Amino acid sequence: MPLTNFAGAVAVITGGASGIGLATARALYARGAQVVLGDVNSQGLQQAEQEIRQVRPEGGTHVLSVLTDVTNESQVQALMQQAIEKYGRIDLVVTCAGIGGGGPIDMFPASQMQKMMNINFMGTYHCVQAALPTMRQQGSGHFVLLSSVAGKSATPFLSAYCATKWAVRGFSYALRTELHGSGIGITTVYPAWVDTPMVEREASSSELFNIQVLLTPDQVATEILQAVTEDRRDLTLAPNPDIALSLQLFKEDPDKAEMLVGEVFRKRLANLSGQQAE
Repeated sequence: MPLTNFAGAVAVITGGASGIGLATARALYARGAQVVLGDVNSQGLQQAEQEIRQVRPEGGTHVLSVLTDVTNESQVQALMQQAIEKYGRIDLVVTCAGIGGGGPIDMFPASQMQKMMNINFMGTYHCVQAALPTMRQQGSGHFVLLSSVAGKSATPFLSAYCATKWAVRGFSYALRTELHGSGIGITTVYPAWVDTPMVEREASSSELFNIQVLLTPDQVATEILQAVTEDRRDLTLAPNPDIALSLQLFKEDPDKAEMLVGEVFRKRLANLSGQQAE
């Protein structure tokens, strides 16, 4: 059954110290959920917990923060276990922990690729594997897995990032078939550029990405909660006209879309090279 009422529900959120994770935690807490935050940033985690408590200073629900590196399987297991020990169940898991990074693939270090895959994909995998036994026992639960529009398209110089987000997408598809009829839902989220620290770093480090931020973390969080109540499988948030067009092209004719994106990127490279030469 869909999770239609968040009052009293137990929600575990990774990447909860900032961005979409923090915004989702605030939104859930405002609706009466018991919130469990996981993040590798200890100082940010403490600040996030204090901020969330201010949403409903009168109390009634709880916030539990647990220092968690999602690349570490035992730490993720401990995160879920603490949620179970304190609240007795897990109703919702939202996997927001993630990093970005770009550049020509032949100059992109293998160590950075591995780190990105470990956080963006393996972090998601660890969360699902750690929470799933409890959800199976309950016969209910819901996962929200953060992918990206990069998991439905192709972006030059972001090929490593795209790979991790396509991995989340493929994992989601297969997992839904595996859990069919179990009472456990999965919503995969594909947002375009969101006003988060990760996007700020990308925007400041490269002129090649046509970054136009049209989404806020709070907007994404609101859409996520609505998608969960409706048991939606796909939540694609692409208000940018160019990104929306690209997604449509990749859906209708992937070969043509690759060619067009490649041509646009090549022209942009040439223009930037000409400007630098001047």
